[in-house]
Amino acid sequence: MQRRSLLRSLGVVTTGVGTGIGGLGTGISRTRATADSSYEPLGRVPVTGACEAVVGDDGQTVYLATVEGFATVDISDPREPTVLVEEHNLLEDDDRELTDILDVKVSEERLVVPGPANPAPNQFNGFVCYDVSDPANPVQLGEPYETDYHIHNCFLEGERLYLVANDLEGNPLTILDVGGDEPEEIGRWSLLDYEPGWGEVDPFLYYLHDVYVHDGIAYLAYWNAGTYLLDVSDPADPEYISHVAETTLEEQREIPDGSVNDYYIGLPGNDHYSAVDETGTIMAVGREAWETGAPEADRPGGIDIYDVSDPSEPTKTASIEPPETPDATYGSGKWTTAHNFELRDGWLYASWYRGGVTIHDLAVLEEPEEITAWRDPSVAAFWTARVAQPGETFVASSTPIIPTANTEGALYVFPSEPGFQSDPPTFETTADTDTDDDDGANGGADEQDGDGTSAETDDATDDSPGDTSSDDGTGDSDDAEDAIPGFTGLVAAGTVAGGALALERRRRSDDGDTQ
Repeated sequence: MQRRSLLRSLGVVTTGVGTGIGGLGTGISRTRATADSSYEPLGRVPVTGACEAVVGDDGQTVYLATVEGFATVDISDPREPTVLVEEHNLLEDDDRELTDILDVKVSEERLVVPGPANPAPNQFNGFVCYDVSDPANPVQLGEPYETDYHIHNCFLEGERLYLVANDLEGNPLTILDVGGDEPEEIGRWSLLDYEPGWGEVDPFLYYLHDVYVHDGIAYLAYWNAGTYLLDVSDPADPEYISHVAETTLEEQREIPDGSVNDYYIGLPGNDHYSAVDETGTIMAVGREAWETGAPEADRPGGIDIYDVSDPSEPTKTASIEPPETPDATYGSGKWTTAHNFELRDGWLYASWYRGGVTIHDLAVLEEPEEITAWRDPSVAAFWTARVAQPGETFVASSTPIIPTANTEGALYVFPSEPGFQSDPPTFETTADTDTDDDDGANGGADEQDGDGTSAETDDATDDSPGDTSSDDGTGDSDDAEDAIPGFTGLVAAGTVAGGALALERRRRSDDGDTQ
């Protein structure tokens, strides 16, 4: 079904098609003046613990990470998305658990479910592969593959799997062949291979948060070290191409003792997710960041746009600012910082947690134009935005795992059209009270104090990374162990799902390891 006929059947206003994107690929250009002023989602379905979402090749099935496992959702009817299956207890024959799952990836008929996103004691580190030729009946392929590192994110392309292998030393990228009877590592590259000096600073400052691969080039979001473009056409011999960065190694070396926390959850830096469009000529870098006590960390992170038509010489063309928030600190829970996104056909589909979802037209790379926006901060905190049917629909997953927020786990389906809400809800109309909702994602792990902040009541300790607020209300903390770069699985399914990273940092410090 073509775009117009589908949207007409759904009662969505459509507008004319414009020109391409300034010689960098064919796209669709529209203006704010033509946008629908009553833009709304087409459909929504609750999904317990929803985090990352990816779309299958058919454009009709969505796969979601759900902290305790994964789910598949049928979106063939955009108005009535339907959960097909929710899988938990992924290691039935193991005394350990595979949980804290914040990412999944699908390619053709193979699904990879990795974890845990953060290191934790007595957990299985690794991934499980599934045959999803029938999305309603996933079938495990082989045995779970165990690693000696946690897996925060990954990328799957055919039979090649790319893992962020943060060992808190070299924080390498590992490349595996998953097409045989057993997965086999076939390549590895670390930032320290390019610049050994990074090994002299805190490993969280050059944490490899995510990886995206297109046409033999891997785009590595190395947090404050920047985004690195790596030739992986020969996985056994990855080669550095170029990189972009807001900070330098020298600046990271000069971070005052006891202030690392402020610099790794606050700007500049915070390369959280980097990806290119289908032509490989436009790159976007999203910066997940909050207001802290660092000099430049006075706002949430946005998205920077680059011309990478020559991968050896990336050129920054523009920056997209995040939606406004009444409180940009981590502890407030009123997050509007950039999270995951997709570039397709000259449009940038972006998620901003409680700031909602947006579409920007990149017809002029120097002047991205916001053409679509929708939010409901009282219930939705969007983790990602992904194209479903090109030119027709996109999906966005709302997560319930933000501390001190009462958002709901769900998958939304939106029309890929210009449009704005007639009366967008504001944070002022949002009451952040922690109640027992159907998602159960907070599991009673925290209660709300009278001032709207979270009072943890279970087994959380002073090392819990969810608490980054200081007495002055800035969200700062002198304890650099309290917060974690890019990690939002902080309170999920009744556990503090990120505290192990803080404990690992403290253990390394006690052992005399200064990295």
